[in-house]
Amino acid sequence: MEPTADRKLFLGGRLKRLRRDLALTQTAMALDLGVSPSYLNHIERNQRPVSAQLLLRLADTYDVDLRTFGPSGGPATESELAEAFADPLFQGLPVPRHEIVQLAEDQPAAADALLRLYRAFSDRRARDQAEADISGGAGDDSPADWVREYVQGRRNHFPELDALGEALAETLEAETPGESFETRARARLLSRHGLTVRTLPAEVMVEWTRRYDPHRKRLLLSETLGPSSRAFAVAFQLALSEHDAELTALTDAASAPDEPTRRLLKVSLTNTLAAAILMPYAAFQRTAEETDYDVARLGARFGVSFEQVAHRLTTLSRPTARGVPFFLMRVDQAGNISKRFASGTFPFSRFGGACPRWRLHSAFRTPGRVVTQIIETPDGGRWFTLARTVDRQGHDAFTEGHDLAIGLGCELKHAHRLIYARGLDLATPAVTPIGPACRLCHRHPCAERAAPPVDRSLTVDDWSKSISPYPFSAD
Repeated sequence: MEPTADRKLFLGGRLKRLRRDLALTQTAMALDLGVSPSYLNHIERNQRPVSAQLLLRLADTYDVDLRTFGPSGGPATESELAEAFADPLFQGLPVPRHEIVQLAEDQPAAADALLRLYRAFSDRRARDQAEADISGGAGDDSPADWVREYVQGRRNHFPELDALGEALAETLEAETPGESFETRARARLLSRHGLTVRTLPAEVMVEWTRRYDPHRKRLLLSETLGPSSRAFAVAFQLALSEHDAELTALTDAASAPDEPTRRLLKVSLTNTLAAAILMPYAAFQRTAEETDYDVARLGARFGVSFEQVAHRLTTLSRPTARGVPFFLMRVDQAGNISKRFASGTFPFSRFGGACPRWRLHSAFRTPGRVVTQIIETPDGGRWFTLARTVDRQGHDAFTEGHDLAIGLGCELKHAHRLIYARGLDLATPAVTPIGPACRLCHRHPCAERAAPPVDRSLTVDDWSKSISPYPFSAD
């Protein structure tokens, strides 16, 4: 592969969008950057590459963050578009990779519109199939998917909530210095809002782990919650009590398609604010750097769980204090994905599950232990990952504990900053190739394959047997 440093950057579409966002003519921007209008015109038409000097001038002149201006794709990434075009719907209409890349880079709005249309089609197709299989089955508008896409569109970073969280954390510390977070938060809820917190038996709470009684102004918590989950529940209530107006305004600005989706989004944003109160941005990011991103030490320092730390690590995108750009995925033992966040650009499979070759799944064989792995995605990207099991919140006699697994990772180039990579050869590492969901993966042969690719023909015969249960043709 050609080294990244030697690649020519054709970023005409991005430069043109920046100029239009700034309401500048080509002549005005050329004057600002000290280049000729014709040279700028050639760059915008991708007839000339963007030089390093011009990128630096852009950053200095317009306060552009070069990390976001670089070739990282828009709302619809190359991998997502490739997944969509692999659908049998487009059989006989091959779309070259360079056209997909150009669509994602130069026409992000059109790419995003196409992807939304494909998702709507996929949802409708799935609902039709369900209705055919189960008489009278109802459709699902997937509010969870909408919220996930909205949060990911913000790179899981909400600076306004981080600022509110830091301010409230400082206030709590000043009011009751030296006390635990839960003690400080309970005192604030009582003194400022007249609200008490009670822990009740599981048989009284029944299905609820947290419930607010507005008539008696009581926050009721289930005894099944551990210390970190209980603290988070109190932080959630404190976030609502102190900043409901701001949370409502932020929710309304997102223009959710219906009321259930709107409510789910508000819960998600309130969770984000609760995490910002428990783990104030500046203190958390500084401690993460000082401890080489040791999740256990971060959990001990802030009194939170492994999952809460992992989730917070995916939000460290403040321009003046960026952390390692992590991605996170949470799965259960059946492979169902219940969380998927990224502050970077990990190519999640949006229309399927995760690859079984990723040790995220094998973490269930070593409960409570961190397992590491370096993986390579089909686009050649390499990622350092770690995985560990966690308990489900409010688990009962029907769950065994350690029934969820958290996968956390970053680009390999950042791995040297992590304590988990110590002693590993990061220059020439052992790498495990992985793919997207099996129906979209062209890697062959693969003993873990669960389904053939949707755009390939099976080559099964009775004379031979492959290590893969679904051998297929290359074309």
